[in-house]
Amino acid sequence: MPYIIGTAGHIDHGKTSLIKALTGEDTDRLKEEKERGISIDLGFAQLDLGDGNLAGVVDVPGHERFIKNMLAGAHGIDLVLFTVAADDGVMPQTEEHLDIVHLLGIKVAIFVITKADLVSQARIAEVEEEINILTLGTVLEDSPIIAVSSATGQGLSELKQLVSQSLKSIDRPAPSGYFRLPVDRAFVLQGHGVVVTGTARSGEIRTGDRVRCLPGEQIFRVRSLQVHGESVELAGWGQRVALNLTGPDTAEVARGHVICHEKISLTSDRFDAYLEVRPAARKGIKNHQNVRVHLGTAERLGKVIILGERDHIEPKQSAYCQLTLTEPILALRGDHFILRDETAQRTLAGGMVINPWARRHKRSDDLRGKLERLHRGDITQLTEAFLEESEAFALPLESIYQFLDCREELIRSSIDIMKNVRAVSAESEKVYTTEPKWQRLKEQISRILKDFHATHPLVPGMDMEELRGKLAYELSPKVFRLVIDGLIGERLIAKEENLLRLAQHKLQLGGQDKLLMERIKKILAEHEMAPPELKQIEKDAAVPRAKLAEVLRLLERERSVVKVATDLYFLTSCVDKVKNVLCQHLAEQGEISAATFRDLLGSSRKYTIALLEHFDREGVTLRVGDVRRLKAASVTEKRGSAH
Repeated sequence: MPYIIGTAGHIDHGKTSLIKALTGEDTDRLKEEKERGISIDLGFAQLDLGDGNLAGVVDVPGHERFIKNMLAGAHGIDLVLFTVAADDGVMPQTEEHLDIVHLLGIKVAIFVITKADLVSQARIAEVEEEINILTLGTVLEDSPIIAVSSATGQGLSELKQLVSQSLKSIDRPAPSGYFRLPVDRAFVLQGHGVVVTGTARSGEIRTGDRVRCLPGEQIFRVRSLQVHGESVELAGWGQRVALNLTGPDTAEVARGHVICHEKISLTSDRFDAYLEVRPAARKGIKNHQNVRVHLGTAERLGKVIILGERDHIEPKQSAYCQLTLTEPILALRGDHFILRDETAQRTLAGGMVINPWARRHKRSDDLRGKLERLHRGDITQLTEAFLEESEAFALPLESIYQFLDCREELIRSSIDIMKNVRAVSAESEKVYTTEPKWQRLKEQISRILKDFHATHPLVPGMDMEELRGKLAYELSPKVFRLVIDGLIGERLIAKEENLLRLAQHKLQLGGQDKLLMERIKKILAEHEMAPPELKQIEKDAAVPRAKLAEVLRLLERERSVVKVATDLYFLTSCVDKVKNVLCQHLAEQGEISAATFRDLLGSSRKYTIALLEHFDREGVTLRVGDVRRLKAASVTEKRGSAH
């Protein structure tokens, strides 16, 4: 099992000296660090555990000005070596680093009292008491404490043994998600391209794999890999990994980016979270407070929105909240984050991401129960809760496995047997929703169509897009079609062209409606080749326009009339007769002009042009310049019917 050891502690409390004494490596690599004698940025080493295994070591700076650099290296740590100098004891950055380690959920620590050669045993006992008081009520309470001296070697062998024992006691299952590596260092190596380093959070990576850089959507190929300075073909979670990447010439990769598997693609600028406020935030956190958000190696400006009725979270209290960011970030459920004040002076709080792609919430929303269901549970419970709380009616598989931070095959093998999850599919398309959502949508569609039938008794059905626009859920056209196909399969609704109706719905024509239909047909028959427009029919039939439109749709449906142009209807028998005359002429002459067609029918240009354009749309004729010719399909059809 791979391990990562991290350091923490106040400036000048001997973190770097301790790592050098344990590993033989100086983690201060920058010229400025050597000149000033303090760590400014992250340093890296490896520790031989004595059993053939190596642990990666991340040494962090202790100065308050470089806390953001410390935070960039504090994720992914299995064991923290927390230094407290024997002469100074607990100091301000000791307290802040402890808050950070606690909030990041690092559960295994060894408190190392450094510079033990400079003080008495009584002083070491005092510092031990200070550490016990400091850790009270945190995840690091009751952690082992050992006194050492990097100068004399006092306690170092015992510390090494304690480190090895503590790491072996960690029982951590392999993360189920795809490869993710938050970048803590990136540079261009002449002749080799981009090199990035970081601690792999999950998954595995091989030489030759394609990876994505988020945010930014850049795609790279892994040219080579190194772990602990040795070239390897495979690397993975829990290891310090260096990747040599080939890709876009203009690629810009920096600390804060994440190199990940191609299947991870969604970033976030708004997420729901569980937040714990530390005592150092003396005024607590107020609603809409501006903060700095540290997640992985990234830092973003953001705002805290306290969910529910509260306007303030006191120190030592916890609450659900929403974080909005000025720039997107790759955040997945379960990721830990730290909040610092806007001026980067102190650490205020931290927590865990619950829903990385949260929607805006209303102040009145009852969210506690919903967020608790997203916070805890097994894969089935979390999948159902995520689908149920999603603003979208249904989601594709990729959204689900990214939310769960697991591989596609894991969720694919289990989702179809989840009792309350329903697949909405047609051919190769498949999305998922919950049974309660499906039932609510069915009830809503039934209600909308029932109301439509009651309001428009003579209309055969409701337009599909009109219905989609009235639904409470956001359904894309593709998902809406899948839903309609499913409801047709359940025999709840029926579809004719683009019209939808309840399956049991039948037009019930009253006596007045039948009389009106006959009256309209009579009006059209009286002026067979020059039918009146709707305005005149409305007047002659003494019927309102809305009622007239409904009856005309019925007549169209039973093929009694044909809508040739806007507000212009012909009897179907007339259109068929004209079509026969036209086809016979074209079969004999090959083509016809608008003027010839007008003379052939003995009608006016207004009607003959409308009829010609109707036949063009129907695929009977093809316009070529100023004449029409029969389309090939029409000629074949005509010849076939002659036989």
